[in-house]
Amino acid sequence: MFGHNGMMWGFGWWGMMFFWILIIFGVVLLVKWILEHGKIERKASEGDESALDILKKRYAKGEIDQEEFEQKKKDLLGT
Repeated sequence: MFGHNGMMWGFGWWGMMFFWILIIFGVVLLVKWILEHGKIERKASEGDESALDILKKRYAKGEIDQEEFEQKKKDLLGT
């Protein structure tokens, strides 16, 4: 019933080391997953376009002319 050095099933210290390696590996994966999940959520909320980006897109689409673009850009940048 007991293996080498009294450990059940004969795993000994190898079995115990393997067990702790699996536990540590699992914790590392869990922490990594939590951190990555948080980054995705932050990117989604920070992914909003700036006013200048929207202005550039409107100019590129032809919704506003160059004069209006330059004026609004000055207003946004405070220059």
